Amino acid sequence: MIILITGGSSGLGEAITRRLAADLNNTVYFTFNQSGPNATQIQSDFPNAIPIKCDFKNETDVAYLKTKIGEFDPDVLINNAYLGSFIITHFHKTAPTDFLTGFKENIVPTIELTQAAIAGFRKKKSGKIITILTAALVNTPPAGAAIYVANKAYLEKLAQVWAAENGKYNITSNTVSPSFMLTNFTKSVDERIVEQIKENHPLKKLLTTQEVADTVYFLANTSNQINGVNIVINAAINIK
Repeated sequence: MIILITGGSSGLGEAITRRLAADLNNTVYFTFNQSGPNATQIQSDFPNAIPIKCDFKNETDVAYLKTKIGEFDPDVLINNAYLGSFIITHFHKTAPTDFLTGFKENIVPTIELTQAAIAGFRKKKSGKIITILTAALVNTPPAGAAIYVANKAYLEKLAQVWAAENGKYNITSNTVSPSFMLTNFTKSVDERIVEQIKENHPLKKLLTTQEVADTVYFLANTSNQINGVNIVINAAINIK
């Protein structure tokens, strides 16, 4: 398979890239922005992993990636990239313009790239879209994460639209909603809060990026009968 993953050089994205590239039947294109050394190391470890520089804030970079999508014609698109922070400040202290910035830097590029991928998928009547969300959409949202959670909620509904509109073309759109993980994205979270999350977790341990990467691998390889599904990875915390 030919796979494109956005934000695939660090944190959860790196785990997904490495998991998919470990299957030598795959050619994995992955984007990076500030993690150039990581991208180089991944490419060194996996000759079938190809990095592409793409800053979602840069319209030229996004336009270039759209062109590349048309050239290498992926079978799977994994929407993982996210610019910004997890925890910023409480909603009532957040400037409305910050929500607009988050939308422009995360949602708009994802829309453009997914449209480009779907155009190719429809031509060959085959394709898979996998979008990374968050378990905060089904759990109690953490204080201070309004922009992040709002953006992920928008993507959740878009992913459902992609599934509904494209199923007849043998195109699937599924999502993965992981609970809290320790990555560079969440490194600013206070250690005491992290310990509290562990203590409240049914398994008394945090989710790992490898566990999420295994789930993405499953969706990339599973039957197209699985469509419009959101896999929540939170040890059943949301079950009442």
